[in-house]
Amino acid sequence: MSCLACDLASGRRELPGGLIHAWYHWVAEHCIGPLGVGTLIVKPKRHVVHVWDLTPDEAAELGQALQQTAAVVAELTTCDQIYVSLWSHSEGVPGHIHFVVQPVTRQQRAAHGGGVGVQKAMFDAAVTPPRGEVEAFAEHARTLFGT
Repeated sequence: MSCLACDLASGRRELPGGLIHAWYHWVAEHCIGPLGVGTLIVKPKRHVVHVWDLTPDEAAELGQALQQTAAVVAELTTCDQIYVSLWSHSEGVPGHIHFVVQPVTRQQRAAHGGGVGVQKAMFDAAVTPPRGEVEAFAEHARTLFGT
């Protein structure tokens, strides 16, 4: 069975912005969906479907990866909050886990009720960020991660 997350990481599918940062067990890359410029994905390097299947080393590194990614997103955007959410389904089937690290503004929260309402509205609108903006963001993010 094909895995989009694995395909993106391996280069079998195109990833605008490319790899942004890698830890020993995790990688950060830009979201390919309609969640806006600056929304990054943190996912395990190996194919993992359930959080409870993480190794102790993967679990120990996760907090650092999420904190560093949120700090980079905060530095590069004008958001007033960063949402961090676990996504792990594709068409109702558990898939490669990944954490969405998304900058959100007061205006987005006010317009859509915050929380999942913001993400739902963005998916409903189905506006994929321009590739050039994603690539520019990824390049700036790489410099802040130090890679």
